[in-house]
Amino acid sequence: MINKKIFVAGITLSFLVTACKTKDLRMNVDRNAAPTEKKIVVYQVFTRLFGNKNTTNKPWGTIEENGVGKFNDFTDKALHEIKDLGVTYIWYTGVPHHALVRDYTAYGISNDDPEVVKGRAGSPYAVKDYYNVNPDLAVNPANRLQEFEALIARTHKADLKLIIDIVPNHIARKYESKSNPEGVADFGAHDDVSVEYARDNNFYYIPNTQFEIPDGDHPLNGEKNVLIDGKFNEFPAKWTGNGSRKAKPDQNDWYETVKVNYGIRPDGSKDFPELPSGFDQKDYKEHFAFWQDKDVPDSWKKFKSIALYWIDKGVDGFRYDMAEMVPYEFWSYMNSAIKMKNPNAFLLAEVYNPNEYRNYIRLGKMDYLYDKVETYDKLKDVVRGKSWPDGLSDIQKGMADIEHHMLKFLDNHDEQRLASAEFAGSPEKGKPLMVVSTTISTAPTMVYFGQEVGEAGNENAGFGTRSRTSIFDYIGVPNHQRWMNKGKFDGGQLTDSEKSLRDFYKRLLNFSITSSALMGEFYEMQLANRFKTMGYDDFMYSYARWSENQKLLVVANFSATVTSEFDLKIPSEIISKWNLKDGQYQLTDQLYKTITIQMQVQNGEGVARVKVLPSESFIFELK
Repeated sequence: MINKKIFVAGITLSFLVTACKTKDLRMNVDRNAAPTEKKIVVYQVFTRLFGNKNTTNKPWGTIEENGVGKFNDFTDKALHEIKDLGVTYIWYTGVPHHALVRDYTAYGISNDDPEVVKGRAGSPYAVKDYYNVNPDLAVNPANRLQEFEALIARTHKADLKLIIDIVPNHIARKYESKSNPEGVADFGAHDDVSVEYARDNNFYYIPNTQFEIPDGDHPLNGEKNVLIDGKFNEFPAKWTGNGSRKAKPDQNDWYETVKVNYGIRPDGSKDFPELPSGFDQKDYKEHFAFWQDKDVPDSWKKFKSIALYWIDKGVDGFRYDMAEMVPYEFWSYMNSAIKMKNPNAFLLAEVYNPNEYRNYIRLGKMDYLYDKVETYDKLKDVVRGKSWPDGLSDIQKGMADIEHHMLKFLDNHDEQRLASAEFAGSPEKGKPLMVVSTTISTAPTMVYFGQEVGEAGNENAGFGTRSRTSIFDYIGVPNHQRWMNKGKFDGGQLTDSEKSLRDFYKRLLNFSITSSALMGEFYEMQLANRFKTMGYDDFMYSYARWSENQKLLVVANFSATVTSEFDLKIPSEIISKWNLKDGQYQLTDQLYKTITIQMQVQNGEGVARVKVLPSESFIFELK
């Protein structure tokens, strides 16, 4: 819990600074790169886990012991229910063929050495073949690509769009495509391995030096395997995916991957054409034209070909792993080519450095970036009692020019589950975070499968441990499996509280994708109420959202113990923008539509009496 006596001084000072800056916190919405004028909701599924009905959950279990989901588990019924939840895009995570510990040699696929694979099922971010898909996901591995193509068709039939991962910074230690189109060579096939760096090498090398297995790791938890011999044949050794230049990386390095060379010299300088001044204001067509006569590194060409291959198959866009480890000039080159094929392609990047956000949006031509470091981290601190919510206003102001591009989420494959003890502590405590995350901006909202039924990631999967649903192991996802109900996808095994939670998500997400106000203006109301309104407690947060046709007031209580009752003050700036005359107005909550309150406007200012229970939120619409 917060030490209030000490914390008050700090938060008051911070808030007074905010007050000096934020007389008008409206958003300046930039939609130049936006594929839609409606709110987008992305549903991330870990494809290997989604359809798994097996509940054994043995640590380090095999497919035979713990089961695995398939492309075919995404039935018409399953996709209909996902769509009905309020989803517009599915992110199928872990689709490209990555390194794993299982014998598929009967299908012409070489075995992977467990000493350079994380877990048994392998990391989806150690891709082995970019022109095919994970054989684990197919009923018939020989037809795995056709089974995924059928899933693409079913997804579109359900009126959903889909994205998959591209991992540009690194690939599996043993990349070996069996599916290259004619004329396409594997990564590294033509590299000069006698030098550390050459512009058109796909990798960086440690010449004349053998790669060594990291110390301290126990592949397959000590299980015997013919390939576990303390060695991995890589000569000369390559730089590791996270940039380690050691022939023997540390066990905490991304030792299962090798770093891709994009023409960045070992000293950090660029060995390729740079974008001219002013290109941050140019559209993708002008970026595309710029690159047409430019000589670029070989790795750029390879990844562009990969992206266009999947676009041609009907994939609607990509989530780019660790995009900031790759120069934004490359993104300009590849993303502009993608947009020329599909102007509405959805391009989402994992970027964690706020100082680089605008470069990757404006120069790299990304549609969306993760809003983790600011909004996500702030909300996590608030619900854990480490911070008050006032700073959300500063975050919104600081991102006003790019807010549409900053995708909001509370759960994904990398992060601790929202409902876990390490995060919110319960699904109910996560509700106000979800309301704010969904409604505070025009940006897309992302939900991770199982989040909507309170999945807490309690399993010890083996390589992956509790609080995060493991991406390295064969494992079941208990709450999600109860909703899946042995493939009926009807929630038949959910508890009453899980059914209620899913209903909450369904109401919130469906409201968000139909609300014009959530694609409109924003004005924070903390300044008018914080420290000024009796009963407006420390963990309250409120703001207004509006369009020409819809006007909303959002009120959220982040406290799980305190009921707040107060006269909410609606600033004169909002009343003026809404063109309201003095009088009484009705406000109805849009989540459940069972609560209606009255707003009194007098002398150009509004007041509404509000009672908010612990972890409760309202989206009041002016009627």
